Amino acid sequence: MPRVLHRPSASPFAAFLCLPLVVGGVPAAADDNATKADYDLKQVARFAATEAVQAVAVDESHFYAIANSAIGKYDKRSGAPVRRWAATDELPLRHLNSGVVRDGRLYCAHSNFPKFPETSSLEVFDAATLEHVDSHSFGIYEGSLTLVDRHDGAWWAVFAHYSEKVNDDPLAKPHTYTSLVKFDEHWRRTAGWVFPSEVLDRFAPHSCSGGGWSPDGRLFATGHDRGELYELALPRCGSTLKLKQTLSLGITGQGIAWDRSTPGVMYGISRPTQEVTAWRLAD
Repeated sequence: MPRVLHRPSASPFAAFLCLPLVVGGVPAAADDNATKADYDLKQVARFAATEAVQAVAVDESHFYAIANSAIGKYDKRSGAPVRRWAATDELPLRHLNSGVVRDGRLYCAHSNFPKFPETSSLEVFDAATLEHVDSHSFGIYEGSLTLVDRHDGAWWAVFAHYSEKVNDDPLAKPHTYTSLVKFDEHWRRTAGWVFPSEVLDRFAPHSCSGGGWSPDGRLFATGHDRGELYELALPRCGSTLKLKQTLSLGITGQGIAWDRSTPGVMYGISRPTQEVTAWRLAD
């Protein structure tokens, strides 16, 4: 019998928390570390996913594990694979980053990392079929696109730089140049911000690898390696985002996704074990 986590039926998380924890298609016990009190988010599910290398996206019924040049679509309850997309000679995508599902489409940040000069694009897939349906090229812009999200009638994107690359090319910039950029619906830039020093210190020598806006309108970001989630706020003045809090959870950085069908639940990945994990805000 699968091990099932039970919650009172009155809880908004009850339906989700009755899902079995799945690894490799079979039920498994939760990681002991995932229930420790020092985690601000608690693990509620775990799934094996070969493509869990860069990020995960999620919608009402599926999650999408994202690798550099491949995407796997999985059933959110059983963890069973449903579809897979892989790059081809006609679609030679080399470094997909975080993704988000909006209105039946999976939007993925993409760059030519680790090549120079840095170029970026937004790649769009039909979430039902994983067919590649659209692309928006930024060309040489402000760095490597690692995050994209839709919020408050605008597009939000993070363009990353990496201090470890400053010796690779004379045009490379350190991670402190990483920025959040706001665009209108026609991809015209309307505003931009940099990250606070206390978050940049945690990013180093890498950069922001994921994040986005939560269903209740809060801005979050993750780094490349640490199991930390940074809640940020737009400043009233100036150009530096404000750190509101740092939350700990058992992921290894990279791209995350809020589950908009289940309040308070988000998905992340464990890159070393190629797993997708689901978490909820601790009580």
